[in-house]
Amino acid sequence: MRRNLRVAAYAVCVRDGQLLLARSPGPDGTPEWVLPGGGMEHGEDPYDTVRREVTEETGYRIEVTGLLGVDSRRHLFTRRGLTPETDHHALRLIYEGEVVGGELRYEMGGSTDFAAWQELSVVPDLNRVHLVDVALRLWRERPANGRLTAETPPVPQEMNEE
Repeated sequence: MRRNLRVAAYAVCVRDGQLLLARSPGPDGTPEWVLPGGGMEHGEDPYDTVRREVTEETGYRIEVTGLLGVDSRRHLFTRRGLTPETDHHALRLIYEGEVVGGELRYEMGGSTDFAAWQELSVVPDLNRVHLVDVALRLWRERPANGRLTAETPPVPQEMNEE
């Protein structure tokens, strides 16, 4: 079985009751809302990662104002329902950020195609990735240890045939 580790950093930026989100095509092509952020480059500090990624995906420069927590998830990906072929471990650092400059714009040629402020009250109605909910929970609850209570383990997902 192939093993894959991906370390990424994301930002929760809330201003005037709105959350900054980016839009990305989901696995089936349906657009879904994501937190601005993404994978670390080799040798990069996660603090620098989150600032770089927010700028790339939204046009804004942020000041990191705190570390909200860490989300660690494993996903077993299979092909055609057979035995798992990839054990993917996603380690995600969730920061709080404040916009300090730049102008809202969309990423060109990247992993997202749109960025917008969304009212916190409508976020539950958006087509979004699970990490948005995790991050908002961390932002609201601010657990001292940076971890949320345990949740149901992930279920295997079908891999795309390539």
